[in-house]
Amino acid sequence: MNELKKYLGTIKEEITDLITYLSPAALEEAKNCILSAKKKGKRLHVTGIGKPSYVAGYIASLLSSTGTPAYFLDGTEAVHGSSGQVMEGDVVIAISNSGETRELKDTITTLKNNGAIIISVTGNKESWMAKQSDIALFAGVSQEGDSLNKPPRASIVVEVIVLQSLSVLLQEEYGLDPKQYVKWHPGGSLGQSISQTM
Repeated sequence: MNELKKYLGTIKEEITDLITYLSPAALEEAKNCILSAKKKGKRLHVTGIGKPSYVAGYIASLLSSTGTPAYFLDGTEAVHGSSGQVMEGDVVIAISNSGETRELKDTITTLKNNGAIIISVTGNKESWMAKQSDIALFAGVSQEGDSLNKPPRASIVVEVIVLQSLSVLLQEEYGLDPKQYVKWHPGGSLGQSISQTM
């Protein structure tokens, strides 16, 4: 029970710190980058290795359902042919807490060589990935929230919050309304709840 209290306390502290130090300017820059690419007919992809890959899948889905078509890119498979889904001028959001993951380094190098624009989300501002990116969004924590301080817990939470924040900026840019939203999300109780009010 003490470990649970410690974890929840850590999560609360890390989220509070993130909100305090979150850079609206960097998020605005990322938003404008994505909008500019979209106007040129370019696409948005989201990638990560390990646990961040699940964040990438969720964020790609969230963005797609709120006005910004996005595609999940398997970070490992990218160097085995899947980077072919990324064309020159496309934007790739790459997620890594350390910013030093070897497989993601290989992927980013390949994508940059193919002309992609990289937006990184990392907990290390001085990491290789942050320095190789066109735009770097900071999503760092000091503690993960458990006695090992290794399994990604708090770091995953803040990565999600940073990218959700970006999705809010993009959604507001489009002026998304319930009528348009339900076209992309007609199923489930969420779609039903919107349809009943229209």
